Amino acid sequence: MKKNIKPKIAVFPVAGMGTRFLPATKASPKEMLPIVDKPLIQYAVEEAIDAGIEIMVFITGRNKTSIQNHFDKAYEIETELERKKKMKELDLIKNIIPSNIKCIYIRQHQPLGLGHAVLCAKPAVGDNPFAVILADDMILSSEEGCLSQMVNKYEVINSSILAVEKVKTENLNKYGVIDGHKNKDNDWELVNIVEKPNKEDAPSDMGVVGRYILKPSIFDILEDTVQGLGGEIQLTDAIARQIDIEKVYAYEFKGKRFDCGNKLDFLKASIEYGLNHEELSKELKNYLKSLDI
Repeated sequence: MKKNIKPKIAVFPVAGMGTRFLPATKASPKEMLPIVDKPLIQYAVEEAIDAGIEIMVFITGRNKTSIQNHFDKAYEIETELERKKKMKELDLIKNIIPSNIKCIYIRQHQPLGLGHAVLCAKPAVGDNPFAVILADDMILSSEEGCLSQMVNKYEVINSSILAVEKVKTENLNKYGVIDGHKNKDNDWELVNIVEKPNKEDAPSDMGVVGRYILKPSIFDILEDTVQGLGGEIQLTDAIARQIDIEKVYAYEFKGKRFDCGNKLDFLKASIEYGLNHEELSKELKNYLKSLDI
């Protein structure tokens, strides 16, 4: 595969079971839960496309075929919409993903964690830099999307980049937490990263969120990474070792993040994306104002 200076491949780990949203996720992937009128995974793919990504690699598991179906052509419904002259709806489903975008689906046969899911993408990624996007993390940006910001930064520094944001002290044990030196461009040159530390042991208050651009050297490291916290192959552990051999940066993105693996943040995202929806914004604002709360 031809090497790219600018990342053209994105990996979407979508094999998780989504137990925090049971029973809604009993038969449907959590990535297909809708925010307003699109599933979480579509927002993630659209962010990747806006950043110039051309190859989408989905690391899937059991009961995830609806994700593949969503991005595939749906002849029956397209024919029916065309027959009923519902051209607006037809245009919506025909253009979920541009024709020049390639989708690849790889099965993760064992639930061995994020690091293992990323390693599963090695045959599709090859010797190229690539993005990793966790669809649970929705990032609402007024201008450029989070991944577009990171791609622009990657073109300058040519090193792995992790998206980070300030985290409340009581929540640090839920994140990979960085240790490093902040420069004038709001980047952090990293010296370490720790997976889910106790607040007393956290090296900073900056936590990694679900956006990464990684150099392909991470694959060799992952292949040699043993199971860590929770019996899983942790991507954080591999990045900590990558920091020892090459420069890795963290980037404080511009935007508002919602952890949509969390029920409350999922509701918040639904409201805020609704307030930014062209057709719904005005009526939703009026409704919210009318609530006696």
